[in-house]
Amino acid sequence: MIVALNFAPGTVLSRTALARRFGVSQTPVRDALMRLAAEGLVEIFPQHATVVSMIDLTAARQAHFLRRSLELEIVRALAIECRSETVALLRESIARQREFGRSGDLKSFSDADRAFHRIMYEAAGVPDMWFLMHRHCGQLDRLRRLNLPDICKIDTILADHTAIVDAIADRQPELAQAFLRKHLSGTLANIEALCARFPNFVRRADGAPAPVGVQAGLTP
Repeated sequence: MIVALNFAPGTVLSRTALARRFGVSQTPVRDALMRLAAEGLVEIFPQHATVVSMIDLTAARQAHFLRRSLELEIVRALAIECRSETVALLRESIARQREFGRSGDLKSFSDADRAFHRIMYEAAGVPDMWFLMHRHCGQLDRLRRLNLPDICKIDTILADHTAIVDAIADRQPELAQAFLRKHLSGTLANIEALCARFPNFVRRADGAPAPVGVQAGLTP
């Protein structure tokens, strides 16, 4: 819910409300919030409040570096091996993305986009790296959510995915890497525009304090 921005930066999270929402006691809620704090997604002020943190651009850039480094090696390995079943799975994923794009279901398209990349991790034999990467990508994922593609951008994403898969199928590792590098550049390229559109959501490198203003923990 934090990554999806249902809980926007600055939202005050109530343990009682969250426990009621998820049908659990406050103990697992407290433990979950501590883990989220370790990932930089919430800030805990003892005896005061737990607040959804602002999006940290420094952390987002580092997560992007990690993801790009991993996936450049992954597409290279896939292109060198080029298994037909992997290409088929990736093309099926693109077809699903295209269906969601045509229907205008941006949330499902975003989920299918993420699934496309996960297929590559699994096909390369490094599924644990997917979970490692995502433990560090909360800030980047929130930025991507702010930059959720519109109908026009979907065509670009589909073209990028298709180009990556075509390069893998053609056993061209350097070309696959070039297309992937272009594909992953979008969100960070739009940082200044996102900062202008959402000034209360993003923390720049100067470490501006997170706003505290939205109460209750169940709505942004």
